[in-house]
Amino acid sequence: MQSREISQAVIRRLPRYYRYLGELLENGVERISSNDLSKRMKVTASQIRQDLNNFGGFGQQGYGYNVKYLYTEIGKILGLEENHNMIIIGAGNLGQALANYAAFEKRGFILKGIFDVNPVLKGVSIRGVNIRMMDELSEFVKNNDVEIAALTIPKDKAIEVANVLVDNGVRAIWNFAHTDLNLPENIIVENVHLSESLMRLSYNICRYNEEHKR
Repeated sequence: MQSREISQAVIRRLPRYYRYLGELLENGVERISSNDLSKRMKVTASQIRQDLNNFGGFGQQGYGYNVKYLYTEIGKILGLEENHNMIIIGAGNLGQALANYAAFEKRGFILKGIFDVNPVLKGVSIRGVNIRMMDELSEFVKNNDVEIAALTIPKDKAIEVANVLVDNGVRAIWNFAHTDLNLPENIIVENVHLSESLMRLSYNICRYNEEHKR
């Protein structure tokens, strides 16, 4: 991989490439051209080539891309050949839904713990992982080499909890709380605002309805 900075737009598309290539593998497809891949992904063939050229290209003129090879290489770029220990903070409906998502392990994301403040949930097991109380958080993070924490808690608690996580060595936050986190620059934060996604859907529905009234 080249050492120069890769744009966030390219990085956001990499998981989509990985997913589509995985589907092609499952369907027994051995090779694919950038044109055929562009039709599936609704991204131009030129954009695909430009994106992949950031990491070496991987294609052969007149042949296209070897699906298995490209899938493997993008997996390496995304760090999916390594295991990443993660925890979930908040065992409400969303937290439990994330904990029940078995596909995490297939991608190398190993759920090590789930935490909540509700004593009724203490000891409840989700796919073999027990829910623990928040007073165990600091010691657990240190002892289990936790890299990633998913926050599915109210926004008024998110900043305080995020700071505790960072102080104890967590390097990445998957933030489902409805607030922005002001954390050190070396901490990686991926914000997931579900309501914003719905608002974008609402906007597009309104535009569609307006266009089809004409």
